[in-house]
Amino acid sequence: MSFLPGFLKNKKKLEPVVTKVSEVVSLEALKELIPIRNFDAETIEAFATNLKPEIYSKDAILFKIGEPVDAALYLLEGSVTIFKPDNSSYIVKNGTAKARFPLSTGVIHDSTAIAETEVGLLRVSPKIMSNRDASKDKLSQLTIPDSLVNNRLMQAFIEYYSHEKQELLCLPTIAVKLRHAMQQDLGISEIAKIIQLDPVISAKLIQMANSPLYVCNIPANSCLEAINRIGLDVTRNLVTSLALRHVFKSHSSTMKDALERIWRHSIYISALCFMIAKLSNRLLPEEALLAGLICDIGVIPFLNFADNLPKDFYNEQDLKHVMACVKGPIGYKILFEWGFSDEMLKVPLSSTNWQYNASPHLDLTDVVILARLHAEMGRTEQNQLPVITSIPAASKLLDGGLSPTMSLNLLNEAKLLINNTLKILST
Repeated sequence: MSFLPGFLKNKKKLEPVVTKVSEVVSLEALKELIPIRNFDAETIEAFATNLKPEIYSKDAILFKIGEPVDAALYLLEGSVTIFKPDNSSYIVKNGTAKARFPLSTGVIHDSTAIAETEVGLLRVSPKIMSNRDASKDKLSQLTIPDSLVNNRLMQAFIEYYSHEKQELLCLPTIAVKLRHAMQQDLGISEIAKIIQLDPVISAKLIQMANSPLYVCNIPANSCLEAINRIGLDVTRNLVTSLALRHVFKSHSSTMKDALERIWRHSIYISALCFMIAKLSNRLLPEEALLAGLICDIGVIPFLNFADNLPKDFYNEQDLKHVMACVKGPIGYKILFEWGFSDEMLKVPLSSTNWQYNASPHLDLTDVVILARLHAEMGRTEQNQLPVITSIPAASKLLDGGLSPTMSLNLLNEAKLLINNTLKILST
């Protein structure tokens, strides 16, 4: 950040006391901090106007274990060592994923923090932080069913999850850059240049623009032509969808096949979501496509966690039951930290609930529920699935909702789209 280098360059060793600088924190820096980046634009701008960094000298004790937490402290510059009660420690450096989170949370500090170098900190009142965080804490909590109370896989994951030992997942870089660019109201040519930094995503976006999703006699031959054809909002949703492919990958040989199956199934659901949204004429099909891809995203951190455990620690039934229990809250938390819309946040939480009925109007969760049901037709015993006309989501479509006959027609019409989407998104 720009305010520190000039301030520290000629500064002698500071006593371990706070020194305030005159410069405020930039909007760009604030938009990297979690959960501040999820606040509305007006609140973030107020932060940038009123909040100023504090400088602490090397070896300063920033807080001690057992002390009350009086503010959220974000590391803006330098590095800090966090000492845990079990004598373990780790270093947080500015610019890393850990530095995007407060150094300590809760009511009482559960660790001690010492400045490894001269550091710049941002101090944010807990009252300010609590507004949006309250809903996150509630909806991202894991509820343990009676059948899993004594399950050691569940207990181990609860301990891992509750201590937030690492960031669950990172939003792919290209999606972050595109979002920032659109927030700055950059033009289409500038947006195209950003997307072209990732040649694979750029090529796939052109493929999508030339696919049966967008019928056009003249093919798009460049990223710029593709964006001009489909528009900026559609581009943002499609680029995020394309970038999610990287999230469903693993270096572990045992996890690779499992994540590949989940990704392909998510693509299948997302293609159905696109068709249903198009049929409804009420929702942006590309947004529904993205909703289908993220509906099961919460399984990824859990499967990665389970893969690091001894193989005799759990069996396949344990894995299946715990995964079904945790994927909703984890998916919600991931999307919350990525700054997704409130409507999108509901998808991982409620899209497995056939009787979901939060609104009289069709929403993204309704669309994913209908897509899930159609995806299960032919794979699951029919007597284990609800009748299409008994699902609240089905009645919210135009012309009286979905009927069994319409469902068959939908599946037939979706075949070409599904095959094209699988071809583009799978590799």
